[in-house]
Amino acid sequence: MNEALRRSAAHVLVANVEDPQLDSDALHHLSRVLRLRRGEPVTVTDGAGQWRSVTFTGDGVSVSGGVETVARPDPVLTIAVAPPKGDRLEWLVAKCTEIGVDRIVLLDAEHSVVRWSGERLDRQLNRLRRVAAEAAMQSRRVWFPGITEPRPALDVLSDVAAAEPGGRPVTPADAAIAVGPEGGWSPKELEVAGSTVTLGPNVLRVETAAVAAAVLMASARR
Repeated sequence: MNEALRRSAAHVLVANVEDPQLDSDALHHLSRVLRLRRGEPVTVTDGAGQWRSVTFTGDGVSVSGGVETVARPDPVLTIAVAPPKGDRLEWLVAKCTEIGVDRIVLLDAEHSVVRWSGERLDRQLNRLRRVAAEAAMQSRRVWFPGITEPRPALDVLSDVAAAEPGGRPVTPADAAIAVGPEGGWSPKELEVAGSTVTLGPNVLRVETAAVAAAVLMASARR
């Protein structure tokens, strides 16, 4: 990681790094939550590979460094997951973002217990994207992850490795792993899966399995 990113007092998402402007939420966070002083170093990013160093002025930021462009990580790491109940999905999204996952695909599996539609789906996706953005800023990412609306598991599994006890070990060639619901994959879903991989000898909760898969893939990519 670039030292300026690592050492900045805060890392903020902006619409345009060429002319960085803080929205009211970002300004409140820097001035009221973090209580930054004028002159402290901050970095800003567009979440799509560009970032630059700026200086906090009290009511905004002033440019202090040129625009830097970072290539998109290769390979792109994907976690496909059947959402768990409660706030565990938000925790999953935050931790997978911090680890370096590039795409989170939500799944409707045959044994799924969480299913969204209509306005509730829109609210949940907006909330998850905010969680991902906050985690990306905290971890100094310049490429923010994408989160896709739920897709039928049967449409996704043929292109990914499904996490399943008894599967093969995760290898550096695995850049997309799917984690099923607490009730497990159905026989039909396992039949269409490209392959199955093990995440260890123990039975894991959905969010733990997703983080374990993310760590294994991110470690292999590095």
